[in-house]
Amino acid sequence: MAKLKNLMACAANRLQEAGGLELAEVRIEIRALMQHCLGDVNHAWLIAHGDDVVTDELRLLFETLLARRIQGEPIAHILGRREFYGREFLVTHDTLIPRPDTEILVETALERIPADQSCNILDLGTGTGAIGITLALERPLANVTVLDYSEAALAVAKENAQQLSAHNVTALHSDWFSSVHNQRFDIIVSNPPYIETADPHLQQGDLRFEPMSALASGADGLDDIRKIVANAPDYLRAKGWLIIEHGYNQGSAVRSIFSTHRFTAIHTVQDLAGHERVTLGQVTAP
Repeated sequence: MAKLKNLMACAANRLQEAGGLELAEVRIEIRALMQHCLGDVNHAWLIAHGDDVVTDELRLLFETLLARRIQGEPIAHILGRREFYGREFLVTHDTLIPRPDTEILVETALERIPADQSCNILDLGTGTGAIGITLALERPLANVTVLDYSEAALAVAKENAQQLSAHNVTALHSDWFSSVHNQRFDIIVSNPPYIETADPHLQQGDLRFEPMSALASGADGLDDIRKIVANAPDYLRAKGWLIIEHGYNQGSAVRSIFSTHRFTAIHTVQDLAGHERVTLGQVTAP
């Protein structure tokens, strides 16, 4: 009978050989899988119980989850959750997996949302709700509307809002602005699809398991961004901000799109790797 620590060490070697991941990342994932199997015990518990003999039931459950990860399924889908901005969000195959780069979008928005007064925020294509819900929780006086065309994704966002007690969030089924009537917002944020339809990366890694409708957007990846930027001025208050995440090589093109649609103060924020990642602009008065 194998000990817990030996089973995990063996699993880490198998996952590293299969996926080519860094050993430190592999160890984190193996620990997360085992903690999930054991009912979300903490890291200290695993260390303290490293010499425990693994039951057949635990081994079978762990091996089943490990096999899914070795086949390339994202660990967020296996666990059904992903950490974002210090909070756990439910994740399903109907949503994008929240990624660290998107926290830059959140931080950029928070810099423009007052903490001591009410404002209206719109999150376009919310998916899990990670962006809009985070803004709602960080700015409790704000009124946040999150919307998505996918009803399945919107159901996940609603569940996340409920579990995280984001009571200042309203969820709306909408194809971009189609269901937003006679409303004006101080801030509009979006992490829209921005990958080129023919990009080979769509058939690699985690992207294979995520909804294509939330990833690809035309030949140059900018179709949805064009729609959002063109229509956003009609839904922003004067001096309101539009803040959009995009691909690492799209900053110049996105700034050009902003410049043709009544936006000023246009600039791009870089991610931690130094890539242009988030572009924003302030709408002029009608």
